[in-house]
Amino acid sequence: MTGQRPWWPDRRRLTDTLLAAFAPVAACGLALGGLSAWTAYGSAGTPARVTVTVGKMFLPVGDVQETAAFFRITNSGGSADRLLKVTSTEVGVGSLTLSRHRMTGAGSASAQTVASVAVLAGDSIAMSPKSLDVIVPVKAGWQPGDLVAFTLHFERGGAVKTLAAVIQPGSDGGT
Repeated sequence: MTGQRPWWPDRRRLTDTLLAAFAPVAACGLALGGLSAWTAYGSAGTPARVTVTVGKMFLPVGDVQETAAFFRITNSGGSADRLLKVTSTEVGVGSLTLSRHRMTGAGSASAQTVASVAVLAGDSIAMSPKSLDVIVPVKAGWQPGDLVAFTLHFERGGAVKTLAAVIQPGSDGGT
């Protein structure tokens, strides 16, 4: 082993190695800087902020077993949420269901039960007899102006409590 000298990298190998290491480090730094700026200026997704207002429920007429309730749901947050169910201890026996109405042609419509409803970031949903509503089992004794408590359960926003005023269908307060 005499006459052999130890291996030393030459200038080209050092340059290639440093460039190979620099590229991913620079890319990570650029990505981190971009994400930091995006977050600092408020563009990063904020949590869903759901509010429920304008609760109305139709006064049942005759011997009907169900009526409909309507709410305005607003998500002012930066992330979407999902309405999973609606509950109330102040309604008749049975479960409350979410229902979507579709026009089928010739002036008729059909109702379809839906499992959940998306509430997009920065968007509102205005429930109405022509779109989305909550089917409510009737409880005897409701009068116009009564307030009925509901809880709307959201996937991310949790439970939101609200009131719905009992109104006559077709009245000025109707939706």
